[in-house]
Amino acid sequence: MVRHRKVGNSHQKNSNNNDTSSSSASSESFTASKAFKILSIWKTFVGFIFFMFAVYVGTLGYLETRVNTPFDDEKVVSESGLSVPARYWGTYRPGVYMGMKSREPRSPVFGLMWYDLSATPHKGIRHWCEQGDNLASYGWLRHDGVSFGEQVIVDKPHNITTSFMKTPGGSHGGHWTVRINVTSDGNSRVPFMLIWYAALDESLGPAAPHSRLWAEHGAILGQTPQLRNFRIDLMPYKGKLLHSSYSEAYAPGLHLLKEKVYSLLKNERHPTLGRLAVLSPDAELNDEGEKDVNFVPFQLLVETPFVLDVVYTTEILATPPLKREEYTKALEHKKKSFDTEFENKFKLSEKGYSNEDVAIARAAMSNMIGGIGYFYGAGRVSSEYTKEPVPYWRAPLYTAVPSRSFFPRGFLWDEGFHGLLIGSWSPEIQMDIAAHWLDLINVEGWIPREQILGAEALARVPKEFVVQSNAAANPPILMMQLARLTRRRPELFEPHGPFRAVLDRMFTRLQAWYQWFQSSQKGEEPTSYRWRGREDDGKQLNPKTLASGLDDYPRASHPSDIERHVDLRCWMYAAADSMAYIARLLQRDSTKFEVTRDQLADERLLNELHWSTHTQTYADYGLHTDGVRLVRQQPKNPGESTRVVRSVTVPPKPKFVTSAFGYVSLFPMLLKVLRPDSDKLAKILHDLNKPDLLWSPYGLRSLSKSSPLFMKRNTEHDPPYWRGQVWVNLNFLALSALRHYAVTPGPHAERAAHLHAALRDNLVRNILSEYKRTGYLWEQYSSEDGKGSGCRPFTGWTALVTLIMAEEY
Repeated sequence: MVRHRKVGNSHQKNSNNNDTSSSSASSESFTASKAFKILSIWKTFVGFIFFMFAVYVGTLGYLETRVNTPFDDEKVVSESGLSVPARYWGTYRPGVYMGMKSREPRSPVFGLMWYDLSATPHKGIRHWCEQGDNLASYGWLRHDGVSFGEQVIVDKPHNITTSFMKTPGGSHGGHWTVRINVTSDGNSRVPFMLIWYAALDESLGPAAPHSRLWAEHGAILGQTPQLRNFRIDLMPYKGKLLHSSYSEAYAPGLHLLKEKVYSLLKNERHPTLGRLAVLSPDAELNDEGEKDVNFVPFQLLVETPFVLDVVYTTEILATPPLKREEYTKALEHKKKSFDTEFENKFKLSEKGYSNEDVAIARAAMSNMIGGIGYFYGAGRVSSEYTKEPVPYWRAPLYTAVPSRSFFPRGFLWDEGFHGLLIGSWSPEIQMDIAAHWLDLINVEGWIPREQILGAEALARVPKEFVVQSNAAANPPILMMQLARLTRRRPELFEPHGPFRAVLDRMFTRLQAWYQWFQSSQKGEEPTSYRWRGREDDGKQLNPKTLASGLDDYPRASHPSDIERHVDLRCWMYAAADSMAYIARLLQRDSTKFEVTRDQLADERLLNELHWSTHTQTYADYGLHTDGVRLVRQQPKNPGESTRVVRSVTVPPKPKFVTSAFGYVSLFPMLLKVLRPDSDKLAKILHDLNKPDLLWSPYGLRSLSKSSPLFMKRNTEHDPPYWRGQVWVNLNFLALSALRHYAVTPGPHAERAAHLHAALRDNLVRNILSEYKRTGYLWEQYSSEDGKGSGCRPFTGWTALVTLIMAEEY
């Protein structure tokens, strides 16, 4: 027993030892398993973190590139360059007084410079259209956008008439001739310096292989892949040529051509003319001439009166280029046929306007057409996902410009107004322009509102305006313009009409643009909208709303997310209405556009968001106070300069911005949102001709005299802009609306007709009067004395005076 017990004990002890060993092994196994699981979980977690980081980086990269990724669909522009032979060559350099180029990204450019030897002090070389040149007048008297134009430049005591005509034919764009006719007051014989040049654009990098320029036997010769060989002959037609010189040179860009000419001028002693500045060889060229020649200027010292024919020829054509007497006869024929066509389309003589007034209207339209340019390049854009501005893709833009001197580039909402006039003259040109703009839409559905393409355009824009933000919109009037053209000329858009296919290609882009507005500019309240991009830097009396196109027009004093902008809501009504019409015309589904249009036409919803029962006016809503003023802030540290900042004397609170009664208050009428029997329309029409509000003898002023910010500076350096002046584009909308309510049955038709007639007469009389007095159409007009202000010439939307005279809205 004992032995058994011992054995048992021994067995028990061994058994216990085995259990302990097994337990230890199991524990170790469990620990290892647990560690493995923890490690696996950790690896999974780390992997997930890396995965999410990769997703984040990938998403961020995707979002960064969306701003400069083109819209993924067929291009609207299907033919360009030599595929458009009738409009291949043109005066497509609106920023110079006289220039020619083709619709090619790498087109050679040609242009005119001049200077007056008799002026004291010396005026300097004229080249770019500059405000500071203070020319008495300049602009196209006639321009058809296709084959010819005639312009008069008054640079006292000289008159320079420039004209051009094209000779079509061949496969390289045909021939053209530019005539330069210089006279002096009293036909006095005065020495005068003309410079005609050819240049290659270096902004896209070094000239393409086989592109070059050179001079030979008094002519400029060149070669490009598109044009093959071409030749420019300078042919004096009338007058005395006293001296000529030329240079073969290298210029670093089109924006520096005038500076290059200055560097090439060297004084020399002439046996009969005395001391003379002549063009010399380019010092930058080495002995072997290895530096590429991309600029060939020819200088002609002439005695006025003098006529020069500049003749461009390429291949041998059946019809020779026009020159001398043949040019003179052909030009007279063109002018007569142009005047006849203008009268047939606008019927101004038939309406009783004098010959002088018709000539001004003709010049207004011609300046619009003559201001069409062809640009190529890449703008700079940004989004909230880009740390630094990024380049847009390189693209062409065929577009009119607001002002040849101050804004010689494309602006999106300006182009909407330009197209109203251009489309009345040439639907083909306008559809081509609209197609180019819509091809600039990105994958988000956004179109940059200002187009700065190429070195010449960039050189004329202040740095702070170069980069375009994809948060910023511009009024979608281009949609309205296209719908208007289809309504006025439906035969052009029938299934077999000439523009049906291009409108069909436009539709998906228009739809994407429309949807971008709906998603990016929505307000916090249902059916409300808010312009993005307002920033309060503490220096502005009222932060600008550049996206609206009305710049410094007073909005809520303190930008916030609760803002509601009545003008944008009305623009979206007009956009939805336009899209619905175009969709039906193309036999597309128009339902969603009609639903939005009808919702935005609901006056009950509109009034809930924007009608002030206190002032009985439509208004914006936001965080606002009228207790603001500009004060000069004393420097905190010695040596610092003082600065002017905004001081808030009364805290802002959410409310209607009723103190800013002006154009924005009229938008429900301007864009025809209101019913013809609306009592709110009755109130607007009742107040419209009150002189202490918006009515003036020169047109509707942009802001009421009763507004606290009427004609107030927005910063120390920014004079008032949309704060009381008369603007033609908004007056055009007012006239269009008044005509609509005058001819639509309703209780207010008679009142609207009376206001339409009075406003039209005031506006037209003043614009014509100022043109006769100053030689220009102006950006805006004073509501106090009618005088033109802002930049000139402004033959952008101010040229709508032609349509106003024709009563073609």
